[in-house]
Amino acid sequence: MLNRIRSLFTGDDATEPGEDALQAAAAALMVEAARTDNTISEAERDRIMAVARRHFNLSEEEAQDLLSAAVFDTEDVSPYLRYVSIIMERCPPGQRLWIIEMLWEVAYADGVLNDLESSLLRRIGGLLHISDVERGEARKRVLARLGLPDDAGLPV
Repeated sequence: MLNRIRSLFTGDDATEPGEDALQAAAAALMVEAARTDNTISEAERDRIMAVARRHFNLSEEEAQDLLSAAVFDTEDVSPYLRYVSIIMERCPPGQRLWIIEMLWEVAYADGVLNDLESSLLRRIGGLLHISDVERGEARKRVLARLGLPDDAGLPV
């Protein structure tokens, strides 16, 4: 499993990318969201794994492999544009909102939204052609799912 996931990040896989490529792209973007403050907390790691397991129906081991490969691949650079391109190619416009919800969950893993996380979500939302209204509605759904107040992370 880990070799298959690593091949998605390195581009060594000779097969046409499909659902696995979407999983790799989503994991990389979640890692980027977690790393906006230059570290990935345990809460953020746990949230990425939980979201990946739930959304992609992965085992604990598969989710860990996906997270490890994503952390390794995104360590020294900010390659999120490459992953956004995969999502743009593989997901029809009406089906891209799921990635924003995943990113909101990671951003709120510690219960706090910082300016860098908010900025990254805005940029990725724009690159995925997701409106501010849709992004805001996704945020509210995530806050409700996490049991956080609607004003969590908003400027005072």
